[in-house]
Amino acid sequence: MSNRTKPLHGVKVVELATFIAAATTGRFLADLGADVIKIESPKGDPLRYTAPTEGRPSDKWSLFHENTTWELENANKRCLSLNMKDPEGKEAFLKLLEEADILITNWRVQALERAGLDYETLKAKFPKLVYGMITGYGEFGPDKDLPGFDFTAFFARGGYLETLRQKGTVPMNVCPGLGDHNVGMNLAAGVLAALYHAEKTGEGEKVATSLFETAVHNMGMMVQAAQYPEIGVHYPMNIREATNPLNAAWETSDGRYLQTCMPDYNVAFKKFITAVGHPELAEDERYYPVSNLHANNLGTQLYDLLMASFRTKTAKEWNKIITEADIAFSIAQSWEEMLEDPQAWDNDCFYKMTYDNGSERTLVRLPVKFAEMGTPEYKKGPLIGEQSEDVLKELGYSEEKIAEFKEKGIIYIGDQ
Repeated sequence: MSNRTKPLHGVKVVELATFIAAATTGRFLADLGADVIKIESPKGDPLRYTAPTEGRPSDKWSLFHENTTWELENANKRCLSLNMKDPEGKEAFLKLLEEADILITNWRVQALERAGLDYETLKAKFPKLVYGMITGYGEFGPDKDLPGFDFTAFFARGGYLETLRQKGTVPMNVCPGLGDHNVGMNLAAGVLAALYHAEKTGEGEKVATSLFETAVHNMGMMVQAAQYPEIGVHYPMNIREATNPLNAAWETSDGRYLQTCMPDYNVAFKKFITAVGHPELAEDERYYPVSNLHANNLGTQLYDLLMASFRTKTAKEWNKIITEADIAFSIAQSWEEMLEDPQAWDNDCFYKMTYDNGSERTLVRLPVKFAEMGTPEYKKGPLIGEQSEDVLKELGYSEEKIAEFKEKGIIYIGDQ
């Protein structure tokens, strides 16, 4: 652990959000040293209760004390469980914003306006505040108030499900968090730029992004290419008809898949075709350069030939051959294999967490590393309202007032 002061030491962040996307932003800022205070209702963030759909233990103890998903999104944060509908609870929240540098939220636009927590209202009270906002579909347009998750706003509306499937088959299976983590890190980049500006000028800023907008950007190359319908192969496609048959997932004799990537067909063809056992084709002008391949309509034939070759050897055998040929590839891994991948461990992708019951689990770290700051510590995500009393005392509330808040249900400190 480095002794260097973390870059966001002294920065206070209020996170008014549920589920994953905005929580990812807060987690990143917390890892960088910010004091991130998560606001939860007495029932808790719905993310606490997703274990059954993820294949994790769902008994009460595990939900609160061995919740690997909660750790991933909320490690290194503090929690204030606050009834925002009570006027005194709302007042406590606004007092918290008086000391805050950044607010992160994923509430819908209408909900923020009804609660008086929209940017324009808060800007008048806190002109230096950086206001970070994530929505499903963006804050404008006819669908700005639709509920949005990454399955819907990112994968479906954002073009993944319709295009990235083998033609004639159903859309690919998706898993939670992929779009959320993507958009959460995008927001983190934006709020850090706005924080720098605020520190320089005293001027706050609203930084907004969405699952849908993030997907549009991710798909940008192909969305733009769709303006040329008379050229190329259109998605969804049959991989056997791809314009570059060298970019494919090849089945090996032991039922594994090996993905290759050679963006420039003309540069890679001779080396690749030789490596897979067909050196006689390296100078064959029917297949090279790529313009000849297309003119002769031989892309599907070449794909079939390559697939037949890959099915003659195991993934381990191909691993050695393709590595020696210095061709970009990777064997498709399962999640179980990823947990044992030495490349991931050597690059600090994982952390071993020991829970109170002695159980040891592998947790995933965020993917950005700082050489001088070192690897951040990994504190468990907070229980519901675990730091409520501490946060309120820091705001100047007396023990008597805090006890009154507990009695009235304005704050909650759970028996978890």
